[in-house]
Amino acid sequence: MADQITITLPDGTAKTLPTGSTAGDLAAAIGPRLAKAAVIANVNGVERDLVWPLADGDEVAIITDTSERGLYTIRHSTAHVLAQAVLDLFPGATFAIGPPVENGFYYDFELPGGATFSPDDLERIEARMREIIAEEQPFIRDEVPEEKALEIFRDHKYKCEIIRGAAEDPTSATERGLVRTYENPPRFIDLCRGPHVPHTGRLGHFKLMRVAGAYWRGDERNPMLQRIYGTAWATKRDLDDYLTRLAEAEKRDHRRLGVELDLFSFPENIGSGLAVFHPKGGVVRRIMEDYSRTRHEQAGYEFVYSPHISKASLFETSGHLEWYAEGMYPPMELDEGTEYYLKPMNCPFHILIYKSRLRSYRELPLRLFEFGTVYRYEKSGVVHGLTRARGFAQDDAHIFTTKEQMPDELRSLLTFVLDLLRDYGLDDFYLELSTRPEGKAVGTVEEWEEATEALRQAAESMGLDLVLDEGGGAFYAPKISVQARDAIGRTWQISTIQVDFMLPQRFGLEYVGPDGERHRPIMIHRALFGSVERFFAVLLEHYAGAFPAWLAPVQARVLPVRDDHDVYAHRLVDRLVAEGFRADFVDAAEPLGGRIRKAKLEKIPYVLVVGDDDVEHGTVGVNPRGGDVERGVAVDDFIERLAADVVGHV
Repeated sequence: MADQITITLPDGTAKTLPTGSTAGDLAAAIGPRLAKAAVIANVNGVERDLVWPLADGDEVAIITDTSERGLYTIRHSTAHVLAQAVLDLFPGATFAIGPPVENGFYYDFELPGGATFSPDDLERIEARMREIIAEEQPFIRDEVPEEKALEIFRDHKYKCEIIRGAAEDPTSATERGLVRTYENPPRFIDLCRGPHVPHTGRLGHFKLMRVAGAYWRGDERNPMLQRIYGTAWATKRDLDDYLTRLAEAEKRDHRRLGVELDLFSFPENIGSGLAVFHPKGGVVRRIMEDYSRTRHEQAGYEFVYSPHISKASLFETSGHLEWYAEGMYPPMELDEGTEYYLKPMNCPFHILIYKSRLRSYRELPLRLFEFGTVYRYEKSGVVHGLTRARGFAQDDAHIFTTKEQMPDELRSLLTFVLDLLRDYGLDDFYLELSTRPEGKAVGTVEEWEEATEALRQAAESMGLDLVLDEGGGAFYAPKISVQARDAIGRTWQISTIQVDFMLPQRFGLEYVGPDGERHRPIMIHRALFGSVERFFAVLLEHYAGAFPAWLAPVQARVLPVRDDHDVYAHRLVDRLVAEGFRADFVDAAEPLGGRIRKAKLEKIPYVLVVGDDDVEHGTVGVNPRGGDVERGVAVDDFIERLAADVVGHV
C-alpha cells in the first residue's frame, strides 16, 4: 500500500496526505481556521462525517459551519442532543422524528401517561443539553440489520415503525438495506443517515423556543405528540441576531396586528382558516385590489368571474381529483347524486371560458383575470392566519398564447409582475425555478423540458438571482416563483408563473391559425399576489402595520384642541374627503395628548391638530408618523403633500 494519497480540492488543486487520513485531517492540513470551521465534508458528491477515511483520487470539499449545509448539520446534531436530554430527564418518554427546519430544528416526543411539557421544562432541558455538549460526546456512525435495530429500539414504537418502513423520516433514510444509526455513548442512540459534527462539543449556540402539539405522521387519526422547537447557529452573535429578528417578527405578526388595528378576525363559529375582514381591513383590501385591477386593464387583461362550486367531472378532466384531492373539501351530493366540489383552483373555469367558442390566432394572447375565491382543505396543524388559510381569493390570470408568442409573453409577464410588486413597496427579489416532480407529473418529459427552458430564459432576462427548486413543480407544469424579502430580511414566496402544455391537451383547446388549420394553444398560469389574504399579511408584516398613506385605512385624523374648534375641524375633514382622501375626526372629549397617542397606536400616517391660530389663519398642525411636528401648515400645502404621497405610493 502506498504511503500517501492525493486528494482533489474544489478549485482543482491537489493535496497529498498520509494513507489513512480522514476528511478532518484534510481540513487541518489545509489550515487551522478551516479545521476549526469544518463541520462535515463532501466526498465524491456524498456528504460524510469528518472521521470518514479518504482514498486516493477522492474529490473532497470541506463544509463549514457558516454554509447552508453546515448549519443544517449543526441543527441536525443539536436535535439529537435535545432528544438525549429529554430521554434523560423524563423516564419512560419515547421519541419520533427530529429533523432540521428553516432556522432551527424540532423533535417529537411522547411522554408517559399523556403528560405535556411546560415552559419550565424547556429550561431544564436546555441545562441538560449544555451538560451533554460539555461532555464532548462523539457521534459514532453504524449500520445494522433490521432485526438488530428493532431490538435496539424495542422501547420506542415510533422508531420501530420507521425501521419497518411504515413511516417516513427524512433524516433516517438508509442505504443497502441496512439501518443506519448514530450513537452518543454511553447512553444515547438514534436512527439517522447523518452526517453529524464530530462531537457534541462542536455545538452550543442554541435556544429552545416553544412546545407545540403535532400528530404522528401529520395524521389527525394518530396520537398527538409533543414537539419541541429550537434554533441553532454557528456563533453566539448569529444566535443573538436571529433572536433579535425573531422578536421583531413577533411584533410584526399579522395575526396580532390584525386584532390591534381592527383589520380582520377568525370567528370560531365560521371555522379554522376562514377570515372575515373588518371595515378598516376591507378598505386596505379594496385599495390593493382596485389598484391591481387598474394596472391589469392597462396591460390588456380582460376580467371574468366564475362560481365557487363545480361538478366533479370538471376536476376529473383537469386532473385535480387525481392529483390534488387531499387538498380539496369533500364533495356535496346534489341533483340526485351528482357530486359537486368547492373549487380549489380557478384555472378549469377560465379554460371553459376560452373554450366557449372557437378562437382565432388574432385573439391571442388572450389574458383572462379574476379575483376568484378558492377553498383548500389545509390540515389544522399548518393553518396559520392569513398566510395559510382554507378560503382565500387568488388574483388569478390565465394567458392563452401561441408557442411563438410564449417567450415574449413570459418576459412581459415577469416585468409586469415585478413592477407591480414594487408599487406595493417590495423591491428585493430573487426567482426560483421549480421543475418536474418525479412520479407526480402528467405529460411527456420533452414537453416539461420545453416549458422549463422557456421559463428559465424569461427568468434569466430579468437580471435577478435564479435558484433551482428541483422537483418542486405542480403536477401539470413547472413554475417560476418570485421570492421577495421584506423589511426585516425574511423571504416570502409571492407571485407564481407556470407554463402549461397539459391542461390545453386535457380540455382539447384549439385556435384557428393563419393557415386555416387548428392548433393547440399554450396556457400560462399566473397568480400575482398569490392570494389576496396572504399578500395582505405580507404587507402588514412588512410595514409593521404602518401602511403607507396610499394604503392606510385612515390617512389623516383631525383633532380639535377644544370643542370650540370643532366646526373648523369638521370643515377640514369635509375638505379632505371631498378631495378623495380618507379622514376622520375625534372630538375634544378626551385630553389632546391621549387622542394623539391613540392615533399613533393606530399607525395613522398624519395626525392633524387644529387650535386658535389654525382657525384664524386657515392652517393646521401636522404630526406626521415618524416625523417632527409642524405648526401653521397651510391646508392647501398639506393636501398637496398628501396627494403626492398617494401618487408616489408612500
